[in-house]
Amino acid sequence: MKLLRYGPKENEKPGMLADDGRVRDLSSVIPDISPAALAPEALAELRRIDHAKLPIVAGNPRIGAPVGSIPKLICVGLNYSDHARETGQKIPKEPILFMKAISAICGPNDDIIIPKASQKTDWEVELGVIIGTKAQYVSEADAMEYVAGYCVANDVSEREFQTERGGQWSKGKSADTFAPLGPWLVTKDEIPNLQILSLFCEVNGERMQNGRIANMIFPVQQLVSYISEFMTLTPGDVILTGTPAGVGMGFNPQRFLKPGDEVRLGIMALGEQRHRVKSFDTAI
Repeated sequence: MKLLRYGPKENEKPGMLADDGRVRDLSSVIPDISPAALAPEALAELRRIDHAKLPIVAGNPRIGAPVGSIPKLICVGLNYSDHARETGQKIPKEPILFMKAISAICGPNDDIIIPKASQKTDWEVELGVIIGTKAQYVSEADAMEYVAGYCVANDVSEREFQTERGGQWSKGKSADTFAPLGPWLVTKDEIPNLQILSLFCEVNGERMQNGRIANMIFPVQQLVSYISEFMTLTPGDVILTGTPAGVGMGFNPQRFLKPGDEVRLGIMALGEQRHRVKSFDTAI
């Protein structure tokens, strides 16, 4: 299934992308695509519905993040060796973890807002892994049982805030609009082999990133198991699993987003995002 949320920000309704490519409304079935809706038994109930009888959503509504009330955004840094090399970092021996504020979450086609005083706002296409079942000290062998599905993510980053202002990475990762998610939550049964998926990012039509999930240093099952050693993963949590080479800070000279830019990114079978870039002053 491809689950989504549509409508005005903070007033999204639950929906699904049907096999005919049209959005169907799920409001008569569930109040939202919430963490509770991601449990295996809840997803099984949604699969049993006659989707053809659900109302068709007319027009072209805004699409929001595919899960509402996300508890945590856990991020993995330097999880592609080519990205580690382009930033001058060593290949990590263990996953590098950091948090991204949930207030950064936005929809897959919402504007990206450059923060005040920012000179180095950057792009990062990533696979998002959405947790469906509480996970604590789980083994790699069992880790995928706790996953509800996947989504496209953009780990937008302000590199000066992240690396030149001291402290931890989170303050360069957490501005409003810095975590576009979606367009859909694709349930894991639709993606039997993550390793074959490719991901890309373009800025103003120029291809910046080309990568493959198979090139992750630490694969998804290892990340879920590893993170569950240090914090309890709960339904609705999203893990951003790292980005391949081609980010702005990796160019020589470096290249960063500016007002008026257009960003397009996506992952095979998981959909695409499109963003206009605006300055904080013009966006308010």
